[in-house]
Amino acid sequence: MSGYTSDEKLRYDQLVKLRRQWLKDQELSPREPVIQAKAPGPIAKFWAGFLEPKSLWRIYQKPYGIVELKPKLFPGDTIMETGEVVPPLPEIHGHH
Repeated sequence: MSGYTSDEKLRYDQLVKLRRQWLKDQELSPREPVIQAKAPGPIAKFWAGFLEPKSLWRIYQKPYGIVELKPKLFPGDTIMETGEVVPPLPEIHGHH
């Protein structure tokens, strides 16, 4: 008395078919969206644009490492704004 009866076999085949159909239904096709896309609010919209790599504030912002230095003055140079001449350095008679 081995094997299934005809009713058990039919029921078993039906269950296998239903399981396979259920598994196939769980897979999403590429065209099928998971969740309907919700429009972002005003704050989320702002931050999305603000954090873009090519946004305006990034274009006009200077990196931290680049610092504008004033030109160095040396003895004998003339200060353009005042016309003043920088005096020479004093002579130091030391053992330096």
